[in-house]
Amino acid sequence: MQPGWFEDKPEQRTDEATPTAETTPETTTTPGGVTRRGFLHGGMVAGVAAGVAATTVVAQHPHAHAQPAANPFGQNWWPSPFGAQDEVGASQRVTPAKVMEATRLIKTGRIFQLGRIVEAGIPNFGNRHVSITIPGGPTGGPFGNAKLMYNDEMFSGEIGQVATQFDGLGHIGTILGNETVYYNGLKQSEVGGAYGLQKLGIHNVRPFFTRGIMLDVLALKGGDMLNAGHVVTPADVQACLQKQGIKEPGEGDVVLFRTGWSKLWMKDNAKFNSGTPGMGTTVAKWLISKKVCLVAHDHWAGEAVPGEDKDRPFECHQWLITMNGIHIHENVDMEELSANKVYEFAYIFSPVRLKGATGSPGNPIAVV
Repeated sequence: MQPGWFEDKPEQRTDEATPTAETTPETTTTPGGVTRRGFLHGGMVAGVAAGVAATTVVAQHPHAHAQPAANPFGQNWWPSPFGAQDEVGASQRVTPAKVMEATRLIKTGRIFQLGRIVEAGIPNFGNRHVSITIPGGPTGGPFGNAKLMYNDEMFSGEIGQVATQFDGLGHIGTILGNETVYYNGLKQSEVGGAYGLQKLGIHNVRPFFTRGIMLDVLALKGGDMLNAGHVVTPADVQACLQKQGIKEPGEGDVVLFRTGWSKLWMKDNAKFNSGTPGMGTTVAKWLISKKVCLVAHDHWAGEAVPGEDKDRPFECHQWLITMNGIHIHENVDMEELSANKVYEFAYIFSPVRLKGATGSPGNPIAVV
């Protein structure tokens, strides 16, 4: 993925879907998207953000604009239903009751690893990179009469935003007036920091041990993989649930979408980065209404690219993260789950407690 990507590929949008009146708030008609060039070179994340449900209270937040200018969503998204000072978000929906519910889904004790191996040559967005080196080898020793030796590694890269990546609440914001605004109305001047975020860092997120469901949209539609830009519709979601024999997601659940796009991983990185199938804002708003805590896809984007509106790229990120505090997990490997027809499971993931980080690496697991 290179700067200017979205500007060069508007023709890849292949599916259309119109948000329903029940799930769509009153919004402005002025396009609110931001190009990849603006994101990568300008450091602004206006077009890659996520946010608050249509029914969110629009009361004033003490840290944000009184009357934000040119709000692309036509309404404020703060204060959070978790409180005006909240930095945790939807992970706090994983209650003790949800944990106990998840344990009842474990019948065999089988573990499915959903994380990708972090290594050189993986597809990365823009100019992100990852490098692990062991200088000297062995790094140190010997110690004592038994002459112990040891190795340490040096890591270089954007640790929270490569491979299987978990997006934190400080990863995505939206420009209002002359400042970027994040989850719970927190402004750039409050959140930003050269050595880690001052607010909304990944260390605030709580661990996940909850019910997870995989919607195998590829198995429903057929073929080797869905096309880039294919938008998963509410009808697709309902058809998957019916075919797979599982109930709708509920509060505190995790929802995974399999599109087959991950089959390109380290086989055709250029095509992998060229766009993605996945949910659009219509489905994102439905998931918000269900009060899920996390949404995952088997590719880098976490939604369809291009989505339902080419002028509002990555808008699901804004609805989920920025406006509602719902996390996004990307590059989750669901192929083994699909091969074994595992659609409901205990989903377990604990983000690395990196002080002030925008995201976290890690290896989520499904246990059945």
